[in-house]
Amino acid sequence: MKKLLFLSLMVLVLFVSCGNKNTDDNNAKTSGEIEKIQKRGKLIVGVFTDKPPFGFINEKNENDGFDIALAKQFAKDLLGDENKIEFVPVEAASRVPFLQSDKVDIIMANMTVTPDREKVVDFANPYMKVAIQILGNDKDNIKSLNDLKGKKLIVNKGTTADIFFTKNYPDIELLRFDHNTEAFQALKDGRGVALAHDSLLLYAWAQTNPGFTIVNEKLEEPSPIAPAVKKGNNELREWINNELTELGKQNYLHKIYDEKLKDIFGAAVSSPDEVVTEGGILK
Repeated sequence: MKKLLFLSLMVLVLFVSCGNKNTDDNNAKTSGEIEKIQKRGKLIVGVFTDKPPFGFINEKNENDGFDIALAKQFAKDLLGDENKIEFVPVEAASRVPFLQSDKVDIIMANMTVTPDREKVVDFANPYMKVAIQILGNDKDNIKSLNDLKGKKLIVNKGTTADIFFTKNYPDIELLRFDHNTEAFQALKDGRGVALAHDSLLLYAWAQTNPGFTIVNEKLEEPSPIAPAVKKGNNELREWINNELTELGKQNYLHKIYDEKLKDIFGAAVSSPDEVVTEGGILK
């Protein structure tokens, strides 16, 4: 009996030891992500460079916009200096591949959370919310989806607008572009009667481009926009979630809304709460 008891205790000790080792190995694997960024000395973030007022190159040839301001705050709180950051230009269709190939740590490029995207990347909590809408040329008198039948609609490749119309309205001809600047120029040139995109981008563009009107018909309920990290990078995702919670206590997103978006949106947005999700909470 004593020998049997001794052997049982030894098996238990070995089991616990192995369990602890596996746990330690898993923790080591995940905890390395933040440490890797800290050792590197900079946070690498994928951003838009042609989507004002969220991510663009300003007159000083610097990255600017709402997404940029939030990303810099991430760098400041993670590395002690907002300048310890590298911005990598991305297009809508390249955001997922850039994460998967480790070209960036985080995507901060107005990325809407969708079920399909959640299969290939991990999203942190949201910092904004958006819906798909249509911007029409006034001379074409686009008032609703019905007015698009038999006509060309402009979209950006890989955006939620592209996905939405491809899936739900195959009878509407889509004219696709990689770059936002190309898409909006195509609208100006009359190559399409309307452009479908995130409502927030359309609000901003319409304010400075007379002759184009946003169709007062939202195609879906507002969806969250969130930072995205590589699938399985739980440590960085949780760090971002905690960061957004702390920034929410300071009303930080309302602050950069006032700085970056308020004057541009004007009366199109009656309250910052229509746009930002302070503390990572989608209301």
